[in-house]
Amino acid sequence: MFELFSDLSLGLILLLLLSLLMVLAFEFINGFHDTANAVATVIYTQSMKPTHAVIASGLFNFIGVATGGLAVAYSIIHLLPVDVLISNDTNRMLAMTFALLIGAITWNIGTWYFGLPASSSHTLIGSILGVGLVNTFLAGEDLATGVNWSKAIDVGLALLISPFVGFIIAGIMLLCLKRFVPEANIHKSPYQRNEVEGRKHPPFWTRFFLILSALGVSFAHGSNDGQKGVGLVMMILIAIVPAGFVINLNTTQYEIERTLLAASRLESFQNTYQTQITQSFSDYKPLNKSTTDISCQIGNLSQDVHALKNTLAGIKEFKSLSADTRWKIRSHLMCLDDAAKHFQKLEGLSKADETYLKSLRKDLALTTEYAPLWVIFAVATALGLGTMVGWKRVVKTVGEGIGKKEMTYAQGVCAQVTATISIGFANLFGLPVSTTQVLSSGVAGTMVANQSGLQWVTIRNILLAWLFTFPVAMILSGGLFFLLATLLA
Repeated sequence: MFELFSDLSLGLILLLLLSLLMVLAFEFINGFHDTANAVATVIYTQSMKPTHAVIASGLFNFIGVATGGLAVAYSIIHLLPVDVLISNDTNRMLAMTFALLIGAITWNIGTWYFGLPASSSHTLIGSILGVGLVNTFLAGEDLATGVNWSKAIDVGLALLISPFVGFIIAGIMLLCLKRFVPEANIHKSPYQRNEVEGRKHPPFWTRFFLILSALGVSFAHGSNDGQKGVGLVMMILIAIVPAGFVINLNTTQYEIERTLLAASRLESFQNTYQTQITQSFSDYKPLNKSTTDISCQIGNLSQDVHALKNTLAGIKEFKSLSADTRWKIRSHLMCLDDAAKHFQKLEGLSKADETYLKSLRKDLALTTEYAPLWVIFAVATALGLGTMVGWKRVVKTVGEGIGKKEMTYAQGVCAQVTATISIGFANLFGLPVSTTQVLSSGVAGTMVANQSGLQWVTIRNILLAWLFTFPVAMILSGGLFFLLATLLA
């Protein structure tokens, strides 16, 4: 691994270390910012001691990152337009990364300080949108192309819908428990049980499910939020050490052959549906070229395929290729993936064709959407360690501040099971969602179902944090990027 950095100057090495430390700092803050949402109910209901809860949560966050895949990581990266991602303008890419990290960290610390369950996912995505728009403004391009809006809409819908899903499912689950499991102890709060029986611990099976669901939320949080840090680290490595990270140097000959076959099949698909493609994308405007001589547009698909075939003819591994050739391979593959993504939007496309294009995109991404194990474990460690500190401020908000009555054991189980399932499904589709929002809305849903009422002051503060996260993160990161880009110009 370390030989990849041997040709860097001392200045670039220091810049690389600073950049990586900032990403790990973001994940560390993400850990203690969001961990309260994973352990709030299990601590508040006296199911586990705080020390045991945060250590277990940290461990399962670590496992979640290590085993969660990379779909969410690259969903975040692809919020930026493809022409930005294939640009080899190192200074601009670094300025974007620094700006979005500083903006995200600033807002996360602020909301944590005031005990507000704000969303790290919202913050990071807002920061990416901010630098994307400012980058477009600086380049003198159309603002409509400054962000991958189709991906942004998908991500935005996931973030918008998931809290409502959490609210409804958790509320329905509690109503079912009250109807079919009317045992009094399950529906008591720790303080109510202490008054009657002199102990706060929940009944055995309730305690078991509270602990199990808390660990499930921690695992789901790691597998979703941890991937975002992995994506940011890969952006930095590609910007500073492109020769070693633009494509996976450990790609096997079989994977190279699969990639080439996918490119050929995509060209055949284009030829088959040429009429529909021409009609559907007659107004398609290619993004302006960056510093690279490759411009991603559908009309260039055949040229990209042929260039890729010529470059990879007889190649069994990527390590023997020059840095410039590796970058061109990445650029051609990302352009082909972008074309396939556009083809998926063709009207009247059959389900079989949609599945076919999805499989082609997966094969095209074999060499570009990856992360070394050391990156995954570094992010997992930062998130896991961050989980073990700073949890107190938000636990009280989740346990006592959302409803007018204290949280019952059953409410804790319903909110946590809902969060685990919701985030797990989001991971399957590669969608970044907010652990904070899903769990907080789940708690609110159980409060309404339990006829406990809501504390509107707290709800108002949470909603204001939710409302302002996007614009504030965009302004912070966009302003910082404008400043950095101007200084580096």
